[in-house]
Amino acid sequence: MKTRLNITIDDKLLPYVKQYAATHNLSVSELVETYFRKLGNPGKENIIDVVEGLKKPEIPAKADLKDLYYQQHG
Repeated sequence: MKTRLNITIDDKLLPYVKQYAATHNLSVSELVETYFRKLGNPGKENIIDVVEGLKKPEIPAKADLKDLYYQQHG
């Protein structure tokens, strides 16, 4: 569920906020929400957490990794 929140921002800053959000394919609301999510969970996500959250590739145990690389990046 989403709840509406009104915020006040310096009128000179707003164009830059909108441009930043647009450049990152986000709405200003998404940008603000992302910021507050990070504040509420400081230091919880580190590189190990990020790597462990990545999708694991399906590679056969006996695969030739060098050969697979050249097949994909020829």
